[in-house]
Amino acid sequence: MSEQRKTWSVPDYVRIVEVGPRDGLQNEPREVPTAVKVELIERLAEAGLPSVEATAFVSPKWVPQMADHTEVLERVRRKPGVSYPVLTPNLKGFEAARAAGATEVAIFGAASEAFSRKNINCSIAESLERFRPVVEAALKEKIQVRGYVSCVLGCPYEGDIAPERVAEVAAALFEMGCYEVSLGDTIGVGTPVKARAMIEACAKRVPLERLAGHYHDTYGQALANIYASLELGVSTFDASVAGLGGCPYARGATGNVATEDVVYMLQGMGIDTGVDLDRLVGIGQWICGVLGKEPASRAGRALAARKSA
Repeated sequence: MSEQRKTWSVPDYVRIVEVGPRDGLQNEPREVPTAVKVELIERLAEAGLPSVEATAFVSPKWVPQMADHTEVLERVRRKPGVSYPVLTPNLKGFEAARAAGATEVAIFGAASEAFSRKNINCSIAESLERFRPVVEAALKEKIQVRGYVSCVLGCPYEGDIAPERVAEVAAALFEMGCYEVSLGDTIGVGTPVKARAMIEACAKRVPLERLAGHYHDTYGQALANIYASLELGVSTFDASVAGLGGCPYARGATGNVATEDVVYMLQGMGIDTGVDLDRLVGIGQWICGVLGKEPASRAGRALAARKSA
């Protein structure tokens, strides 16, 4: 047994950031009614999720599913102690979010130059300069800012991404004022060894307690990558109820790791999340019924089947 494994202690608590209402729904082909989005957000908060990503203040031209962002944020009945971050890629989006009552916003960068140019039409350096006034304006209004870095374990255009490149972007976001940086395996190609190397590189530039993992399950590696990250001390992870959200770069593949699967694994390790798994499974079944699809969560399907047997 390695010395690193000997000194590792299981965290007592893991914070889950639920991204289903935004990241999970944004690529749905059919319009999801505003009332359904609001109910999904409220039910997830009631199930014990401490942070529920509500919507994205982006142009309806590029993300039509998020066109009702203002109405969604204004209509949600907020549970005390729960945060409701919204994506704000530029100052215009931030101002709209602030006017709608946002208390936490998120900015979204990339560790891949090619992905940055294709996704937001600018270089990594240019994107960081674009985010700077958003962070400054948010902090001035005492609004928290969370940073995202995409393509941390691979890019659909560039292939492998060096851990040091990820660390540079993560450090830039942290030094800019982001209270936390979420490291996203956007296409889900990462494996535990690669995830460990990436986390270790980032932890040299950003305090470990300020890093979060955002793993997609395209190749079935998300839970393994979460476990590897836990071993290093990461204790915040993004997940999506019922595994909502496909991977647009791998046809037919799953995207976000399912929140039910993450909670089931963590409970089995004796780690508290504060989430009611039974209620969460019910929410996953409900929203998938509304969307006309099967839940991607294996734990969710198994627990629902056992309950109905």
